[in-house]
Amino acid sequence: MINSPRVCVQVQSVYIESQSSPEEERYVFAYTVTIRNLGRTQVQLLGRYWLITNGHGRETEVQGEGVVGEQPMIVPGGSFDYVSGCPLATPTGSMQGSYRMIGEDGAHRCVDLLVVLAEVVDPARALPRHDVASVPTQVESMEVCTP
Repeated sequence: MINSPRVCVQVQSVYIESQSSPEEERYVFAYTVTIRNLGRTQVQLLGRYWLITNGHGRETEVQGEGVVGEQPMIVPGGSFDYVSGCPLATPTGSMQGSYRMIGEDGAHRCVDLLVVLAEVVDPARALPRHDVASVPTQVESMEVCTP
């Protein structure tokens, strides 16, 4: 299996206070995804599936072709980055899902993920107001690799 595709996905999420409105139960999170191809053959990202769960257990499903309008081909040693967002009605939540990929050999692969979204500290209480806009509340980061 030396030629078997090996993919690593790194996700980093951050709470975006400037787009959030807690008094209206709106908490916005951004997440940056880096998909790296550590294999010896190219892979193509075909689609994604997310099950987004807010702090009250309410679930929303998101699925479709590609990501941010693209179905990128990722060459050996290459990577693909994108940024997207997720509004929630609660200050905590999670995104659980997967990416569907296909290798040059035509074999389909699936990379499963769990991303934690959490506003842990209210920066308005922790810092003087003029410093708040430049300080993310919390950054969550994780990485998953296929075997």
